[in-house]
Amino acid sequence: MTLSLRDVAVAYDGVEAIREVSLDLPDGQVLAVLGPSGSGKSTLLRAIAGLEPAKGTIAWDGRDLGGVPTHKRGFALMFQDGQLFAHLSVAANVAYPLKLRRTPRAERQRRVAELLTLVGLEGYDGRLPGTLSGGERQRVALARALAVEPRLLLLDEPLSALDAGLRERLAADLRAILVAAGTTALLVTHDQEEAYAVADRLAVVRDGHLVQEGPVAEVWRQPADAATALFLGYARVLTGAAAAAVCAAAGVATDGPVAVAVRRSALVLAEDGPLSGVVVSARVTPDQLRLVVDVEGVGEVDAVAGTTAHPGPGERVRLRAEQARLSIVP
Repeated sequence: MTLSLRDVAVAYDGVEAIREVSLDLPDGQVLAVLGPSGSGKSTLLRAIAGLEPAKGTIAWDGRDLGGVPTHKRGFALMFQDGQLFAHLSVAANVAYPLKLRRTPRAERQRRVAELLTLVGLEGYDGRLPGTLSGGERQRVALARALAVEPRLLLLDEPLSALDAGLRERLAADLRAILVAAGTTALLVTHDQEEAYAVADRLAVVRDGHLVQEGPVAEVWRQPADAATALFLGYARVLTGAAAAAVCAAAGVATDGPVAVAVRRSALVLAEDGPLSGVVVSARVTPDQLRLVVDVEGVGEVDAVAGTTAHPGPGERVRLRAEQARLSIVP
């Protein structure tokens, strides 16, 4: 079964928030809709859920969902704050949608136990939401969303309220849970690392337009344009002679002016490196030295070195360019 969008558009007071978005989400895969604040990504999710009137076609397994109310689409939604019932126990929260469907009590109990095991919360049945950490509450919300085995799970910034460390850990867990459950999901996020950790596919949205969509690795390796490359997490986009110099250092053939997105670790300190420059700044982290180097013929770029090297500002260094960490941008 597949979610299909064709020329989907949403407008408020005549101003389009989403413009002619078309994409497909295959069964069992996770699509991350990635974009900055105000790009229209949450509006798209709400349109798919049936919470916003939309033009175009939103279909599931070939069936047009136009006119089908939210509660009859077979989709589940999970929001960033979880929206748990504070007066109900963990088990009662997870069981709530099953109770609404008049699922027999014994089956409800079996399903709740299964889901709490899936999300790593065995033994939490009787706890109240107020006694849980933020990450635990989000796990409960996820279990509740999965309770009725939705054909599509819609996740709207589910981890954004968590601190960075917890968000990173829970993103990996979220991926594992969705894969174990075989759930088709659409995740809306502004966090690139979260999208990379959770999704099979990426859809980049900017100013209401779908800029690029495809498998995560493909979108990363071949960003649609310079703005997309920078948003995806590349540190610099170089053009002309600067791009040619870095490409040559990496052994990449070029036949004309190109833009090259350079990730932070694409340029590496090397005694015999073909690029020469002066260190502008240096910062030591537990696993590497991060440098900004003013490279001859290129300009200021980010580079890295192992923790055994400690060149400081003003020192001349040589760099090599790693082809695997460069992307040619149209």
